[in-house]
Amino acid sequence: MFENKIIDAWKKDKKTLWLFSFLWLFLISSIAFFSELGNIGLLDKTEPMFAEAARQMVVTGDWITPYWNQEVRFDKPPLTYWLIGLSYKIFGINEWGARIPSALAAILVIILAFYTLKNFGDTISSKGLSSTTKPWLSAWIGSGIIALNPFWIAWGRTSVSDIFLASSISLALFSFFLGYVQQGKGSCTYLGLSVKKLWYLGYWIFMSLGILAKGPVALVLPGIIVSVFLIYVKQLVPVIKEISWISGLLSFSLISTPWFILVTMAHGQEYINTFFGLHNVQRFTSVVSRHPGAWYYYAIVIIIGLLPWSVYFPLALAELKFWKRNQLVNSSRSNHLGIFCLCWFIVIFLFFSISATKLISYILPSIPAVAVILTLFWGKRINNNKQSSKIWPFLFLISCIANIGILIGFATAIFYSHHFIGNDPVMPELENFLLRSHLLVKGGIIWSFSAFFALLLVWIRNYRSWLWVANLLGFLGFFSWICLPVAQLVDSQRHLPLREIANLIKTEREANERLVFLGFMRPSLVFYTQGVVDSITESDIDNGFAIKYFQQINSQENILIVSEKKYLDKLHLAKSDYTLMQQESVYKLIRIKKKIIANKLKQIL
Repeated sequence: MFENKIIDAWKKDKKTLWLFSFLWLFLISSIAFFSELGNIGLLDKTEPMFAEAARQMVVTGDWITPYWNQEVRFDKPPLTYWLIGLSYKIFGINEWGARIPSALAAILVIILAFYTLKNFGDTISSKGLSSTTKPWLSAWIGSGIIALNPFWIAWGRTSVSDIFLASSISLALFSFFLGYVQQGKGSCTYLGLSVKKLWYLGYWIFMSLGILAKGPVALVLPGIIVSVFLIYVKQLVPVIKEISWISGLLSFSLISTPWFILVTMAHGQEYINTFFGLHNVQRFTSVVSRHPGAWYYYAIVIIIGLLPWSVYFPLALAELKFWKRNQLVNSSRSNHLGIFCLCWFIVIFLFFSISATKLISYILPSIPAVAVILTLFWGKRINNNKQSSKIWPFLFLISCIANIGILIGFATAIFYSHHFIGNDPVMPELENFLLRSHLLVKGGIIWSFSAFFALLLVWIRNYRSWLWVANLLGFLGFFSWICLPVAQLVDSQRHLPLREIANLIKTEREANERLVFLGFMRPSLVFYTQGVVDSITESDIDNGFAIKYFQQINSQENILIVSEKKYLDKLHLAKSDYTLMQQESVYKLIRIKKKIIANKLKQIL
């Protein structure tokens, strides 16, 4: 077959394979994570909090206690702040500096997934090809599925802790597996350790970094995953003997514990209650920050987040034959990658499904595992392995047709998406801008071509196993030519007006002048003004807190207020009551006397 001839030709020139692999990884990483990375403002509300806390560390030199808006921020451990702070010192305090650590963490997982699949993915065993041929195509497919996944891109381009937790867990688990499969290959030593023990050491190191990124969950999840896997394949005792516990636990302790000791010494019970109590135990046992979800929440998230690949997931699971335990137990360790990733996915899925608090980002560490499972499935299709059941080609055809239907659905949704934008007062011109830019038409065309190409591959029966090409090309084109320009349009409508006001505040704000955001707090204002911003919500006006706040301010002070018209109207302010300094979109920056606004609040109550 055509694909076998390609593989035979590539076998003769490994330099070409490596060059193509480097170019492929560079292409998908550049488009997904580096392109326009610093040209879009920080996204309210979580991202500016991490970016500002890191800026505070750089400015104050206090790398132990995170501060945001002059308040301690014990939500997360310091790794995210440290990496962003280090990036600020290299690239300056800006959006690029805030986000480049996240992008690099996401890319590192893609590279290690590529390496794992290249060396330990399913081998080719038909048409006279060598059984030791490395599955380069599988490595390219797997790295592409991860890199071009919407979830991995979204968090890989955002300066928050979620991607560092997901990357740390993924890198730890890939490292463990690479150590696990090194049986009989550990003759080379580096730093006095065999290759096997070095990979096992990487497992400990990445877990400890995960703890510094988001807490104990980075130890709990990999520990459960590895234990479940080893029990299933009956390798628990041998692996316990293989792991260098002294070097592993020592490196783990040296990396993960010093900061927790120092911050606890500095803040005591306040830190313990906030971080371990609220942001770990309570998030698991009760709903925190109004983020509930049904028990099937993550099933929907996975199905939607991995479209169109998820239509093949049932077949990919069946391909693993996980019910044939004895066959797996008696096979080579290098054949255990699929079942290892299945344990990886199931543990994370069940763990967070049980959790009372549910966020989409919690399932992020499972994306590489699902991608590998799907890649092993496609690898067998490409390698033309014989099917164990006559019904298998029919089921595969049904999945391919569903794949094409989803691509058509993508195209249709993009063509008509402007009808669903709605009347957002923060972005009143977005629909007109999108229509004039023709981006939606171009996006629909991209997915239409992808669907047509997929249909062509399915029609030519011998090329159905190459349908993955249509999916990857569709994502590459859509993200690079549509998503990035649309993101910049949304940024110019939603976030740029607030940045323009922040720039004026930095130049016009008087010494000791209070800055208040009236309405719903926008944390990005703190980062871009590089000053303290007080927040008065709509409920604060109704419950009397606002009056107490303004009463504590000297009666002669001017106050800068950033707000939207609807909140200012609630105070019944006349134009003569304040000075309008700037208006950008729905946001107004006014200067007003404390006495005037206090009187208005009294009248309301």
